Amino acid sequence: MKLDTNFAGISLKTYQTEVTWRRTMNYAAAVGDYNPVYFDDEREGGIIAPPMFAVAATWPISERLWEYIEAEDFPREVLLTQVHYTEDLFFHRHVRPADKLTIKGSLAAISPHKAGTVAVICYQAVDEHGGPVFTEFIGGLMRGVTCSGGAKSAETVPVVPSHKGDQQPLWDVPVFIDHLAPFVYDGCTNIYFPIHTSAAFAHGVGLPGIILQGTATLAYAVREIINREANCDPCALRRVACRFTGMVLPGTEIRVILFERSSDATGQDLFFRVSNAAGAPAISDGYARLERNVG
Repeated sequence: MKLDTNFAGISLKTYQTEVTWRRTMNYAAAVGDYNPVYFDDEREGGIIAPPMFAVAATWPISERLWEYIEAEDFPREVLLTQVHYTEDLFFHRHVRPADKLTIKGSLAAISPHKAGTVAVICYQAVDEHGGPVFTEFIGGLMRGVTCSGGAKSAETVPVVPSHKGDQQPLWDVPVFIDHLAPFVYDGCTNIYFPIHTSAAFAHGVGLPGIILQGTATLAYAVREIINREANCDPCALRRVACRFTGMVLPGTEIRVILFERSSDATGQDLFFRVSNAAGAPAISDGYARLERNVG
């Protein structure tokens, strides 16, 4: 199979969704995030959504991407080979229940990879007034797919800041992943793919068993970063990015590790990783940007 880089720049059909308090609370509950800003609907200003709720808002597009691609000649069969490879989320403001989001997408870039081809989808979410809410860049690795035409970008794909190298951890937090965690995440977020809930399907594609959703692993890391580095204020998180590089099995322990922190006039850059029970990286090149609360 091949994917021509001339497809970089094609648009996706627009998707609209209304955020409800039940959806935002369920997302926080799915990763055991007990922050009152997600649950206390009597607090001044009401509740907000966890930052990682953004991936649940865009999932209906990603789940059926072939239906949203507007180019009729796009080789839709290549989409069956992809795995979630990178994530890069920019938060312009926090999501609130009752938000009416319009999400516009495009195929931002296509490039060769030693294992196949990487395609980056860009989602822009705006509210009912046209104000920006979040921007998401998702990298999908299409294994075994030949990249035809060389790397091409239709728009600038942000570069994730790099860290100085391996350092002693600033903190290292264990998080136990319950056997039911993939099922709870599936049911509470509606982010569904059978490798996370069907042992038969997972074994059929060569996995050792059910594995935890990558965005769930990232959400656990974001939970710890907000609680430990942002004084439990999710609105301080302006960006989070990572590569998904390893599996997390239910019934095992992951470790969220912060190993670098640098400050400037407006905030902090944080560099982290998540290790699985075998000590291998489940999340690599983790990066988070904290800034003063701008709403």
